[in-house]
Parts: sequence; C-alpha cells; structure tokens
Amino acid sequence: MSEWYPATSPITLPTLADNGAEPGGERIVVIGGGNWGTTFAKIVADGGRNVTLVVRRPEVVDEINEAHRNTTYLPGINLPSRIHATCDLAASVASADLIFLSVPAQTARENIEEFRPFMTADASIISLMKGMERSTGKRMSEVISDVSGLGADRIAVASGPNIALEIARGEPTAIVVASESEQLAVRVAQVARNSYLRSFVNQDVVGTEFGGVLKNLIAIAIGISDGVGYGENTKASIMTRGLAEITDFAVAMGASRETMMGLAGLGDLIATCMSPLSRNFTAGRLLGQGYSYQDVNSRMEQTAEGLRSVESILLLANQHSVPMPIVQQINDVLDGKMSPTDLAPHLATDNEIPRGE
Repeated sequence: MSEWYPATSPITLPTLADNGAEPGGERIVVIGGGNWGTTFAKIVADGGRNVTLVVRRPEVVDEINEAHRNTTYLPGINLPSRIHATCDLAASVASADLIFLSVPAQTARENIEEFRPFMTADASIISLMKGMERSTGKRMSEVISDVSGLGADRIAVASGPNIALEIARGEPTAIVVASESEQLAVRVAQVARNSYLRSFVNQDVVGTEFGGVLKNLIAIAIGISDGVGYGENTKASIMTRGLAEITDFAVAMGASRETMMGLAGLGDLIATCMSPLSRNFTAGRLLGQGYSYQDVNSRMEQTAEGLRSVESILLLANQHSVPMPIVQQINDVLDGKMSPTDLAPHLATDNEIPRGE
C-alpha cells in the first residue's frame, strides 16, 4: 500500500502520548486563518499541542484569542484555548519548527517570500494547499522549494478528504502526509492526529499533491451537472470516468497509481464531489445554473482552487499527451465556448472506445 500509519513506520520517533503531551516540544505555526487553516490549527490543538495561527486582520486575532471563535470561516465552532492567533508573521516564523501553509495557491509565492527571511535554519514547511500556480504550472511543494531554498527532506504536503467544517465539528476522518523524507512525514503525521482524525503517511509527494488538485476539477463537473438538474446516474458516471482521467494524468506526471486510489485521490474526490460544503462543487453548480465565470468568482466568499487550475492542468496534459476530455469541457464552459446544458450529458466518457469501466 502507498499509505500507512506512523505507528508502523520503521522510523523510531516519539509517539503521541495518550495524555496529549508534546513529544519533542515542536513549535508549530499555521499561516492562514481561513476555514482550513483554522480547522488545521484546531486539529493540532485538539491533539494536545500549542499552535500559533497567523492571520491578517487584527479583529480576527481578537475574536480567536478572546472568544475562541472564527465566526467568518467556522460559524458555530468553539476553538481550543491552545490556539494563539497573531498578526505578527515574522515573530511567529522565527520561533517555528513546523510551518503549515494554508493560503490561496496563487498567493503562496509572495507569502513564502514574506516570511522566508525569518525562518530558523532547521524549520520545515508543510503545504495544506490544493492548487497549482497559474503563472508557472508548478505544484505547491515546487513553489515552496523555489522560494525557500529548502531541500525535499524539509518539505511535506498534507491532503485527503478535508471538508473543513465537518472536521472542525469533530467528525471522524483521515488525511495523508507525504514527503520524500519519511522521517518528516511521520513527524508531521504525529502532530496532525487526535481522537477524531488519523494521519497516514507516504513518500509520493507528486501523487498526493495532484490528487488534491485534480479532484477539484471533477467536483466542478459534478457541480455543473447538479446545477443543470441531472441526477445521480450522471454524477456517478462523471465521478467514475473522472477518477480514471485524473489517475492517468497523475501517473504520467510521476505519481503512484496506488496513491490515487487512497485518501489523497479517491477519498478526497468523493468528499469534494458529494458535499454541498465543497467550494468547487458550489462553483460548478453556479456555472450549471447559468452564472458566468466572472459571476461565480464574485459570488464565492472563498477561493475555489479548481477554477484557477484548469488551464495549468490542460497545458501539462497536452505536453504529456494525456487526454482529459472532462477537464477540457470544463475549460470550454469557463471560456463561454460551451453551454453547461450541452456539456453535462457528454461528461461521462469521451469519443473513443472506453477502457475499463
């Protein structure tokens, strides 16, 4: 299997004690106070560790520290007192061992450039992001490496079925942490686990990242189908053929096929396609209801990363001769070349003899 529990790893590391003690005393920082950044900070805190959450707005800092709430992004959720919010990025990073980055993919580069001068010599960066940089077509771990100068052994990514509000409510789920350094992956997985969340690890960074990026595109297609008014048969067909399409692409990029059948691939695909809380599903549904790309962007309170990844993925697919008919049709809808009502009946397959399913 491509994923395994940290407990079965051959690496000998301190395990998380039942009483929530902090093995190694890692100083943990999460950058980004949106719904996933705040939720991830809660995951860490609920595991018995102190965590600093860096946000932009002073009023959010006050609400988190005084009321233990972030009502803008996690309405109705009480946050642990172990979360300390701040606007002081420099001071937070200067004292951090593990830096978790949860910002929109298109601003990741400038965010890293901002805090890189303050990092300690042995700090590691872990991406919580699920997008591609449009200007370069690079994955987030590649952007981190470019800007920070860190080696692969100090970069990790975390992905999986991560509907933030559900996790913040304490509903059971699992994620996968990937790094070329098995030791770092295990270390991060020990931080990101508690009574309701278990973390698996692997060393397939490419597959883990592409799983998180590509499922967003299929979720947009599912949303379009829902917005048009099609039922479960259509959506099931799209999801199944979509899994085959994104798996072929990821494998062509160097990913393990097993990873795409795990939490970062199939698991995340199911959660994102089936939940009304999914931003990408919501964006697709608005497209299916007749809203333009510009209207959808203006109506979305948070970034739907899939909308910004379509062109980058298609460019890579063309370069590697990987057919992606579903993603191509999504792009045609975004460009106004195809009506959503014309697209939905044809999403389930392509014009060639189907392989497999």
